[in-house]
Amino acid sequence: MPAKKKSAKLLRCPTCDMLVRFTDEDFPFCSDRCRKIDLGKWASGVYKISSPILDPEVLEDLGGLTGGRGKDQNNDE
Repeated sequence: MPAKKKSAKLLRCPTCDMLVRFTDEDFPFCSDRCRKIDLGKWASGVYKISSPILDPEVLEDLGGLTGGRGKDQNNDE
């Protein structure tokens, strides 16, 4: 049985739904413009990760970044 020729995998641009090939320069976007539009949506808060953080170590690290008091910080009050 002859081997099947693989066709280029096509996906859709997440911004405009245009077909994009895996080998395209701006993959997974169809253009630099669509890439920048997507980045702008992340920067402006349109996209959000809605799952709560359940890992205690990650929560502790985030507390240190936001000015919260972790167990390694001094309590000089």
